[in-house]
Amino acid sequence: MQTQTISYTTTVTDKPIADKITLDVGGMKCAGCVKAVERQLAQYPGVTDVVVNLATEIAVVESQAGVVDPNALAQKITDAGFPSQIRQSDANDVGSNSSVRDLETKHHREMRSSMIQLVIAAVLLILSGIGHFGHLSGVMLPVVSNIWFHCGLATLALLIPGKEIIVDGWRSLWRNTPNMNTLVALGTLTAYIASVIALLFPNMAWECFFDEPVMMLGFILLGRTLEKRARGRAAAAFRKLLSLQPIVARLIANPHKTKTEKNNITTNFIEIPAAQVKVGEWLQVLPSEKIPVDGEVMEGKTTVDESMLSGEAVPVLKQPGDKVAAGTINQSGAIVIQAERTGDDTTLAHIVALVENAQTRKAPVQKLADTVAGYFTYGVLGAAILTFVFWYFIGVNIWDNLTIWGGTTSAGQASLLLSLKLAIAVMVVACPCALGLATPTAILVGTAIAAEKGLLIKGGDVLERVHQLDTVIFDKTGTLTIGKPTVTDCLLIEELLTDNSATRKPEAQTYELQTQESSSQTITVTFPKERVKNLSPVLDSQSLLKLAAAVESGTVHPFATAIINAAQQQNLTIPVATDFRTEPGLGVSGVVEEKSVLLGNKAWLELHGIVVDQTLSQAVENFTKNGKTVVYVAVNYAIVGIFAISDVVREDAVSVVEQLQQMNLRVMLLSGDTPEVAIALGRQLSLDDSDIIAGVMPGEKAEVIESLQNNQKHVGMVGDGINDAPALSQADVGIALHSGTDVAMETADIVLMRDSLNDVVESIRFSRATFNKIRQNLFWAFAYNTLGIPLAAGILLPSFNFVLTPAGAAALMAFSSVSVVTNSLLLRRFT
Repeated sequence: MQTQTISYTTTVTDKPIADKITLDVGGMKCAGCVKAVERQLAQYPGVTDVVVNLATEIAVVESQAGVVDPNALAQKITDAGFPSQIRQSDANDVGSNSSVRDLETKHHREMRSSMIQLVIAAVLLILSGIGHFGHLSGVMLPVVSNIWFHCGLATLALLIPGKEIIVDGWRSLWRNTPNMNTLVALGTLTAYIASVIALLFPNMAWECFFDEPVMMLGFILLGRTLEKRARGRAAAAFRKLLSLQPIVARLIANPHKTKTEKNNITTNFIEIPAAQVKVGEWLQVLPSEKIPVDGEVMEGKTTVDESMLSGEAVPVLKQPGDKVAAGTINQSGAIVIQAERTGDDTTLAHIVALVENAQTRKAPVQKLADTVAGYFTYGVLGAAILTFVFWYFIGVNIWDNLTIWGGTTSAGQASLLLSLKLAIAVMVVACPCALGLATPTAILVGTAIAAEKGLLIKGGDVLERVHQLDTVIFDKTGTLTIGKPTVTDCLLIEELLTDNSATRKPEAQTYELQTQESSSQTITVTFPKERVKNLSPVLDSQSLLKLAAAVESGTVHPFATAIINAAQQQNLTIPVATDFRTEPGLGVSGVVEEKSVLLGNKAWLELHGIVVDQTLSQAVENFTKNGKTVVYVAVNYAIVGIFAISDVVREDAVSVVEQLQQMNLRVMLLSGDTPEVAIALGRQLSLDDSDIIAGVMPGEKAEVIESLQNNQKHVGMVGDGINDAPALSQADVGIALHSGTDVAMETADIVLMRDSLNDVVESIRFSRATFNKIRQNLFWAFAYNTLGIPLAAGILLPSFNFVLTPAGAAALMAFSSVSVVTNSLLLRRFT
């Protein structure tokens, strides 16, 4: 007995088992807070990875399985000054109205508190401003211009609207985790204490500046209120996703005994929570109601609004046998559905989980901001001290006459006052908040809006990799084509050749197909000699089709479906195949009616010792030149016929390729078909022959991408998931069409909810736009602090007699964080 072996290697990455803990974390004000929380969590024994998001106020912790107690972890963060609790991870609660209400209630509560503090601060600020006009006339104005009155206003500002900021700032400083509130607290208290000393000891000839703490707190609270409002708008798209999940389902208790009325409405139902629906149960859905679970329509006919999946508010006809998804809206008629996916297994739950996870994945470009944020507050405090020391001991002695804030301050009279004001301005102007919000707000807005458009982007790291892409590779079948191939020709060998030049094997033999995977499994294909009639088959085209359909009935490949459909269209009875074997990218084999049957490409036949000579190759050349795939059929080791199979190119394929090329992206075609078929398709798409890679086995697709990456290419892979999962994983960015497999959805970095190639272009454009917002935000945050701190330190004072007052510094700081969030919100205008 002879043995022939073919092998290929598939890389399988075994990820260690780990626990994933999600915590809701309160009290975070800036990037310094984020760094403090990350540091506390990372130091906990057993924790392997930590991601903290300021915009969504959550922490995602990965730990060794069974090592970390989530409650103890939450308590550790709470003890550090950041109230924390475990996020409910029961997927049945995902999207429930209670969770949505909790988010809405929390947002409204925070906004109401901010507004109350802001109104009080505004009143104090107005009264403080009126005091400057007390010299005019009237009975009341002289009172409000009194210095003791201003002292009272400043005291109230610190005790009422500023209390939370000051208390939190000092607590953070005491815990050695100083944050933005620490800087504000030090700045306002220093200004207040210096003014009180000047008031109590007038002989020191200091100026009282009680207005400064009032204005600083007023501007800061205004900025935070605007920031919270903007952050609430940023999270609105995600809350909208959560609200799509219905609460109640109408369970039909005995579906086979219950008869529905004319309009498919029955009164024999029980209302139960949608989270309690089990797979296989029958549910009634009335018009204008949300469909509670993923399922199949059993009775009725209606149209469904699937815009939450596809982004297109176009009614989709649904009738018995069609699938429906949880969260979509039944529009026109009552239907009865059978539940197929419930709870955390529904499409909606997957979308919500994917978007929420995406918002915790940082872009690598954020690493610099995170590093700076870890030392930012200490750096600012150091800068403030240096500013004070410089101006007190050096600056006022070099420039002895400086006019600031409307008065003349000499080195001898007010060097301490000037130095204090500049040091306060440095502390107040610094804004770690902008650094902390630059990336997460853009990701929060971008991923949620993309989900509304039917584009599921899995994180900030994906956005950055999309921005770096220079090459996009398309799989052929099911991606550039519609994925529904049809048999165009079924020909016997006699119809192709006057003489069957293909040689037949003299006897049956055994072949081993070895796949070197993690299991090192060897698949043996055996055709025992006694099972095979060693006779030249005598067939007609229908017999050929029946044999082929029988062997293909055991696989789900699109070509198999095409052959089976061709047999069914001719109402042929498909026989049963035994000893069935398949090899991806090559072909299938089996025994039908005591005949050995092989279907596949040229390599599959040659593997079994069947030679496709030049005469036969030339005979099928016309098919391949026209873009048709040739499937050879051999019976008893003799080639008896071929199938020519054609797949329709998607209508938008040509325009998509053109748009990508206009975006300076190299577009390539990767196919397991013969070079002739692949080149024929590529030329329809205006691709160069050098950009077409044909004859690639499924296990080799990832190797092709790796080879390009080794040549410094950043590669995106677009596929439908059939044999694409390894390639999607290997690519820098994997993009999967929603019509593909579940494995592809899990592997891909971007999932397109619509079966449209145009969304490939949209996903790249939107990812680029979102990443540009991240870069703009980071640039502004760094530029603001880089310019604002020296400006507050008085760098322009000697030359231009200009300095940033503490109140002006507070206003500028407030504007910085608001501008970052507002810039992220501009993504809503993306079209």
